[in-house]
Formats: sequence, structure tokens, C-alpha cells
Amino acid sequence: MGRRYLSALSLLLLLISSFALPSYVRADDTPDGYVADEIVIKLFGSSDLAAVATQYNLALPPLDQFGTRPIYRLRISDGMGPEEKATELLGDARIEFAEPNFLAQTPEGRGGRKRWAIGESEQGYAEQWSPSKIRLAEASTVNSGSGITVAVLDTGVDRNHPRLSQRLLNGFDFVDFDDDPSEEGVYGVDFGYGHGTHVAGLVALVAPDAQILPVRVLDTEGVGNIWVLTEGLLYAIDPDGNPATDDGAQVINMSLGTLRRTELLDRIIAEVSCASSSDDDDDDNGLADDDDDDGGDDDDARCQRTGGAVVIAAAGNGGNQVPQYPAGEGVAGSLAVAASTASDRLASFSTHGAWVKISAPGDDIISSVPDDSYGTWSGTSMAAPHVAGVAALVRAQQPTLNATAVVDKLVLSAQPICGSAPNRLDAAAALGLAKAGPTDCTSYSIFFPLYRLS
Repeated sequence: MGRRYLSALSLLLLLISSFALPSYVRADDTPDGYVADEIVIKLFGSSDLAAVATQYNLALPPLDQFGTRPIYRLRISDGMGPEEKATELLGDARIEFAEPNFLAQTPEGRGGRKRWAIGESEQGYAEQWSPSKIRLAEASTVNSGSGITVAVLDTGVDRNHPRLSQRLLNGFDFVDFDDDPSEEGVYGVDFGYGHGTHVAGLVALVAPDAQILPVRVLDTEGVGNIWVLTEGLLYAIDPDGNPATDDGAQVINMSLGTLRRTELLDRIIAEVSCASSSDDDDDDNGLADDDDDDGGDDDDARCQRTGGAVVIAAAGNGGNQVPQYPAGEGVAGSLAVAASTASDRLASFSTHGAWVKISAPGDDIISSVPDDSYGTWSGTSMAAPHVAGVAALVRAQQPTLNATAVVDKLVLSAQPICGSAPNRLDAAAALGLAKAGPTDCTSYSIFFPLYRLS
């Protein structure tokens, strides 16, 4: 697929326009914000770019281009809002899709802006309730994820944390655009600070021998945009920019989301997982159908060799059935994760619905946080890395399974629990061990979580 890195000019523009001096719009009548004065478009043919840009007052050169695909991030030069501009562009037969560069953020940021609570210990991390619920001790007798890489697209990581330091690959920072994806910020000041470290620690808890590839796509407030997120996705499957080397992640965790479905994110997740989205036409081999991707033959070869990356995404903390994305994209090889409680019920804050096929522990979860510490956090952000970790165990056990088959195995082996919760992750059953007995739902011990992120 070719090297993903931006040119020096694109890099300068990216830093100025997207994160260094962010200009975000959160309109009252929109469920999510977007980057002001930017539009993302895909043309049917790249030769139409100059004419389209001139006709619709879009500045050239583009702020960025997605590899060699005719997908561009462009500055709006006439003062029209991104949503209005997208509507205007969609009437043009030369344009396949047009949309604002929507923001994505941590579910915890959207659901009440609750931070992690300090004061936990390494012992508490190792002995907390979630490993026994997913039968991790039994699963660890089979394997612990050796040989598998899990990419964590988030706020970065504390590279010196003792729980993580021996498990981390180099990674990349798409916020500051450098090779140091470390957490930035101050606890109590910057809301996003610590989120990626907490998520990575849960991957390490479940799959201790897997390597973790940190990819920073969210800023200190836990906010990013769709363009940067999709750049991070493509980096995760090809970190060295050489499609002939299989150095990419076999599992990708995204504990983040937006309330707006986007064509760009849908198509790139389909490409990453080597599967067509639910509303796209399927090829005979089930691979994503995109004649315009750069290095299509390279993508086909990668998919044949690796089976695609399993994409795990937090369902969201809305406490309702409103889909959040990328969890709700409906792409084969990806999986939306709800949060369950210690009493085997759906967490009150967790987004749910028919599109969410699995739940995992996400209430009062202890994990690593910056400065060699441990903290407690609640959210579907904490549920997703439990599933990503077990996906790593499955891939280590059966490396020839493709991404869709891994997702199917996770869902079909999950344990029915109480009430409206989707079946809960069962690591032992996913690795072929006997399923657990029925969940006891006859009694309900009142469980007060530390946070209610609704």
C-alpha cells in the first residue's frame, strides 16, 4: 500500500490545522463536532481535483491525500460550514463522498468527563474481579499471546510504566507527528491524560506475552479527528511502510468513537480487516472492494498472508441504543463491545443494542496509569481491551484464522449473562476449553460502581 507518511508540507499543514492550534466546532444541532473549515472528499478520478476545488472554493494544494487514493482533506475557502459544503458537493457526479472531518473522542469524555481514580496497586490490578469473570486463568494454560501485536489507538502510553515497558513497540504519534507516542498532560487538568495507558494495561493483563503498538491519535483532552484516526489505522497494519514485511498488528483496539457514521472510517476499517462492510458489495473472496486504493495488489497479498486485523471498538457510554462509531460501522472483522458489571449485568452507562454482539468487564476496572501508578476507571473503553486481549490469544493459538473468523469465535464462545447484556467474553471457551455453567441470575447483589458515565 506504499509508505503512509505525509510530505513535509502536508506535515506542517496537519500540525497547524488539526492539533497544534485546533479549531473544533461543536454545533448545538449536531451530535458531534468537526474540524472547522475542512472537508473530506473522495473523487471517482483524481484528475478532477483541480476543477472540483475551483468550482467549490476548496483551497489547493490539499491539506492531505490518503496515500495515492483520490481521497483528500481540503480547506474550505469561502466561509461555508463543513456540513453545508458536504451537502453541496454530494450533488456532483465526480464526487463519490464528501463529509466533514468529524471529531472522535474517548467514550468517557462524552459520557460525563470522569477521570480515573488514583490509589490502586499492582496487586489490586492482578487480583481484580475481571480476570476470573472471563476465565483468564484457564485460558492462560493454553497461551498468553506470544507472537501477536495489538495496536492501541488512543492518547498514547506511559512508556516507562513497569507493566508496559517490556511489551511496547516503538509506535507513532499522529497528534504531534513524531515517533514518540507518549502520554502528555497533567492529571486533574487534561481529561484524556492516562486513558491510553489504562487501556494498554488491560491488553497486557489479558495477553501478557503480546506486544503492544502504541498509536497516538487523541490529544490531551482525549479528542481527535477521523482523518488522523484513519491514518493511525493504516499505520497499525504497516508500521514500516513496506507492504512486503508483516510487521503490522493482528489486533487493533479503539476505545474511542464518534456519533457520526463516516464513509472514510467505514472504508478504511474494511480495508484493514480485509472484509467488506455490511452495506458494500462483496467480492467473491470477501475482501473490501475499492478499486482506488493505493497498491491494491499489495492489499490483496497482505490479506492473503495475514487474514486482516481484528478491529475491536468500544460501543460507547451513552446508556442507550444509539450507535457510536467505529463500533457501529458493521464491518466484518470488527466487533463492538459493551461493558458488563461484577454482578454479570449490563453496566448502566453502556451503549447496547442488536449491533453490539459481546460484552466484557468495564465497571470499576483497575489498570496502569502514568507515573508507575494504578487507577480505577469505568467505561466501555475498559471493556474493549479485554476483548482485544482475548482476540490476541485466539490469533496466537490459530494464526491462520482470518479476522472475521476470530470475531465469530469470540462471539459464539461468549457466556450468556443476566438481563439485557450481550453475552460476556469467555477467554477459556474462545480457546476451545469447555464452556462455563449457566450464570446465576436469581439474586442481585447491589453493586455501586465508582462512576456512572451516562
